[in-house]
Amino acid sequence: MHLHPFPSLTLQRDLCRKTRAPPTQRAPPHSGPAPRVFQYTVRAPFGRRGCSGSLPGSSGLPLLSASTSPLADPLLVSGFPDPAKHLPFWSLKDDIMAKFRRRTCFILSLFILFIFSLMMGLKMLRPNKAAFGDPFGLDLLPEIRQQTHLTKVFDSQKSDKISSETNIKNLKSEEIIVKASVASEPHPEEPPPLNYYLHVFYYSWYGNPQFDGKYIHWNHPVLSHWDPQITKKYPKGKHNPPDDIGSRFYPELGSYSSRDPSVIETHMKQMYSASIGVLALSWYPPDLNDENGEPTDNLVPTILDKAHKYNLKVTFHIEPYKNRDDKTMYQNVKYIIDKYGNHPAFYRYKTKNGSALPMFYVYDSYITASQKWANLLTSSGSQSIRNSPYDALFIALLVDKKHRYRILRGGFDGIYTYFATNGFTYGSSYENWAKIKYFCDQFDLMFIPSVGPGYIDTSIRPWNSHNTRNRINGKYYETALSAALQAHPSIISITSFNEWHEGTQIESAVPKRTSNIVYLDYRPHKPSLYLELTRKWSEKYRKERAIYALGHQELSTQPVS
Repeated sequence: MHLHPFPSLTLQRDLCRKTRAPPTQRAPPHSGPAPRVFQYTVRAPFGRRGCSGSLPGSSGLPLLSASTSPLADPLLVSGFPDPAKHLPFWSLKDDIMAKFRRRTCFILSLFILFIFSLMMGLKMLRPNKAAFGDPFGLDLLPEIRQQTHLTKVFDSQKSDKISSETNIKNLKSEEIIVKASVASEPHPEEPPPLNYYLHVFYYSWYGNPQFDGKYIHWNHPVLSHWDPQITKKYPKGKHNPPDDIGSRFYPELGSYSSRDPSVIETHMKQMYSASIGVLALSWYPPDLNDENGEPTDNLVPTILDKAHKYNLKVTFHIEPYKNRDDKTMYQNVKYIIDKYGNHPAFYRYKTKNGSALPMFYVYDSYITASQKWANLLTSSGSQSIRNSPYDALFIALLVDKKHRYRILRGGFDGIYTYFATNGFTYGSSYENWAKIKYFCDQFDLMFIPSVGPGYIDTSIRPWNSHNTRNRINGKYYETALSAALQAHPSIISITSFNEWHEGTQIESAVPKRTSNIVYLDYRPHKPSLYLELTRKWSEKYRKERAIYALGHQELSTQPVS
């Protein structure tokens, strides 16, 4: 009987079931030609041993199993190994099934872990809507605090003089970052098309000993909670730059000064590389500043010059200050337009009727009564700027749903949402943007949603971790940009270029580790990740806006039937 040198699995299983002769038994002598002996190995999966037996037509000679060594030949012609060295088939089968069960359990565990991670990521992208009232943490906003008679405590004491030292010396510490003066430049080989409908909020309040005689804002104090019982649970005091700064991320440029011309130029290069057309400069009137900073109006000329070098435009984000009202705002607008309005980098927006008007974002606009704003922003107001050399577009901050009609009564030209925390306020929740856009269209207002790469301010508000929004390697940012595009907005604003305290920056950041602190970073991606993502979405927005803006223009020019 002719046997194939590699018997089938069925034949192998049948052979393995045959009764084996004892190890000492030998085949009986016989005359005639020597019988043909076929020896084979049943190769079990996962490196398990085979079995031995006798083939039909082989004169009852025992079948032999080859060695399990990797060098063993699976088809031998002679030799009779000891059958005791080999496992029976049923033992082999049990081993295979046991390994299969272990592998299945391991794969199932990985799958469950993946599903859990995915759910957590989705939760960070779109947090659950609060079951009762406003989202938890809304009391961070001034108006809500006033309603509940709670006052936020700020430590506004001036910092002591710090001995001067250069950035280079500061960075010679236990860290894993590049030199402070070196910045990554994404896409340096080709100039990108700038999108003047894409704005980014920019802050010029940082200082260091080399340019300012002391650290400013990098040494931001840890803010107290308005509930003293909560404040007791967290550390107090100020951060201690350069290794300990008031941020969970660390800048590629180090603890820089906003007065350093090379820093300003690097920032303009980064915005240019990201195809951002307009920076909205955080602005206080001359001689005024925030609680932890210094006056910065004298930096505006340099910022305008550097912006113009890269064809960028500059608009103004007017911050709240004590006693801000219609009268002081009139003086602010007049000052800005008179002093900076003729600069080629000064931003003007072309309206539907063909006018090119300056634009002003007004932060915390809801604090001031709508009647005060109407005095300034309506044609019949006592301080009206309408149809005057100081006429402009004024964009109000929308926090609560009820603010919509206050904004309308106040005479504002549009709405922006600022906060980079999806779900934190009515205005910052992506799910409401279509409804806000519809409201704006009804009353001929501009809608400017604000998107951000994430949010984390626990370096200065350690009690505010519930409002953290994980970046998810850029997915949070892209989700926000996608939601903004779906609303067909007039403009998209980005929060922010460099608000490091709240972790909303798209500026390049690098890994850094000290003996006490491990900063967050953009790994496994490059320090310029968010600049590159901005560039990608800027181009997408530019193309889509051209399409729906044209459609809107055609619709508006149709004769009324």
